[in-house]
Amino acid sequence: MKRLTLLLIAGLLALPQTVMGAETSNIRLATTTSTDNSGLLAYLLPEFESDSGYQVQVIATGTGKALRHGRNGDVDLVMTHAPDAEAEFVQRGYGRLPRQLMANDFVLLGPVADPAGVRQAPNVQAAFTAIAEHSAPFVSRGDESGTHIKELAIWQAAGIQPEFTGYAAIGQGMGPALLTASEMGAYVLADRGTYLAFKDKLALEICLEKDAVLLNPYQVILISQTRYPDLNHNGAMVFSDWLVSDKGQRMIDDFKINGERLFQATYTPATLPVGAQ
Repeated sequence: MKRLTLLLIAGLLALPQTVMGAETSNIRLATTTSTDNSGLLAYLLPEFESDSGYQVQVIATGTGKALRHGRNGDVDLVMTHAPDAEAEFVQRGYGRLPRQLMANDFVLLGPVADPAGVRQAPNVQAAFTAIAEHSAPFVSRGDESGTHIKELAIWQAAGIQPEFTGYAAIGQGMGPALLTASEMGAYVLADRGTYLAFKDKLALEICLEKDAVLLNPYQVILISQTRYPDLNHNGAMVFSDWLVSDKGQRMIDDFKINGERLFQATYTPATLPVGAQ
């Protein structure tokens, strides 16, 4: 009997760590390609992992797909940038404790020649209208991302169905969309952070910026404990707390490329998060 017990213990010790419960040291995060392509996560995660002992596994995709991972219980938390979709995600009971984390903004990029005359447009809706009227090349991510959602909202506000000849939805992330637009000499809506990270590779310039419509806020949202009790809720909370801590917010503010800050930390405990009950 003693020999059998020893054999059982030895067998358990030989099992993969995930079976033994070491998965609690891993946090699964679904987030947008902008936080990954910009280099922000590569900058933040080593510091968090050193501070906490957790390891973060990142799924970088569009906001729509990131929230879908949350709805399916595939991840422990999400970090996204589509306020209306996030509010619905929380209100329908999939997410909890949404926190306004940071913000950057969108910019409308285009070729130096600016064939649609976008630089003279008074606002982004007028710029989109000019692009459609000229049937100028326009690259859309077409991937249900926060950027794609924002782009579609601008077309809708302008009263335009984006079906003109130059419109191309590629179904890919921000980096590939920027490179495609550069190769095509096309206009593209991009978050400023990813644009700055790719700027040296692009034959594109900012044609329109600093429109209030182009504000781009990010939230971090935990996944429902009620729906998915087996997720790593403790680790997700530790990560969310770290991101909104003084250190996390300071690091977000300090993240720069070529001297330009990519994101502005925005968390304030007194602010009611979007979608909170």
